[in-house]
Amino acid sequence: MTLDLTAPLPAILARIVDVESVSGDERTLADLVEEALRTTHLDVHRDGDCVVARTLLGRPERVVIAGHLDTVPVAANLPSRLDGDVLWGRGTVDMKGGVAVMLHLAAELTEPKRDITWIFYDNEEVEATKNGLGRLARHRSDLVEGDFAVLMEPTSAQIEGGCQGTIRVIFDVEGQAAHSARSWMGVNAVHALAPLLDTLNAYEPREIEVEGLVFREGLNAVAVTGGMAKNVIPPSASLTVNYRFAPDKTTDEALAHLREVFAGHEFRTDDVSPAARPGLDRALAREFVAAVGGEARPKYGWTDVARFSELGIPAVNYGPGDASLAHRDDERIHLPELDRCADGLRAWLG
Repeated sequence: MTLDLTAPLPAILARIVDVESVSGDERTLADLVEEALRTTHLDVHRDGDCVVARTLLGRPERVVIAGHLDTVPVAANLPSRLDGDVLWGRGTVDMKGGVAVMLHLAAELTEPKRDITWIFYDNEEVEATKNGLGRLARHRSDLVEGDFAVLMEPTSAQIEGGCQGTIRVIFDVEGQAAHSARSWMGVNAVHALAPLLDTLNAYEPREIEVEGLVFREGLNAVAVTGGMAKNVIPPSASLTVNYRFAPDKTTDEALAHLREVFAGHEFRTDDVSPAARPGLDRALAREFVAAVGGEARPKYGWTDVARFSELGIPAVNYGPGDASLAHRDDERIHLPELDRCADGLRAWLG
């Protein structure tokens, strides 16, 4: 079982899609990728199921191109299926389309005008503590170093700069249980969530410009729990709120905003991930935008560009595939996007 990196992009994509690699089970695909890359001109390293391949040409600049090998669970959508210029199957969009482009260019670009580090990592689709890119940064920070990074998240081959930060907080409300026939003898904790919901209904999300891109924020209830039986007044309830914030804020500033919005109410923090500034004011980024063409857009959602941002490396999202099809049972990619994406990177990397 081998992987031919000189094959046409659709063939490379179909080959890696058909190797199931649900998060935590990337070993077979990582082995295949490592074996293929070790036949090239690149300096190859392995950390768990993360594979790193680098040029060592002594160029004055180094860029990092990264993509994850794992997918969400399969939903009767493997093996892949070709229908005209559309390839169907788990991972075609998120994000083996981008990985196929990376593999093809990694083998092709033997004399790029800037040094390149190609990172193929594991466990992106699960909790952050397992993320292979984060683990690599802890174990071998030298392998993640660069002046600029491109994360091959699906963007329909258009540049999406930075990303929103995300915070989840939980409000816990205590009441008093009672028989629902004698409700006045209890305190309904679910009803006590009403002021919090009123605050959310009245909240007007802001649009904030960061380095020329306009990010729209969002503050929403994403989970409500409460109740113990259908004839009992709920003695406790909780409300989970998700705040998606623009990259003009640190996580501390975003938490301070939540305390202001929900003044008088205590909450506990369930999850915090920082935003990432677009970095489009950097010379390398401007060259990238010029080479790829089109107009950069803001990234709605959180991606691993935030990890690069925390390391002081400006990063953008750029990859083939319609992000709205990611994780769906009918996941599929329009194959011409592979070439469009590869052409953009080729023009920049040279």
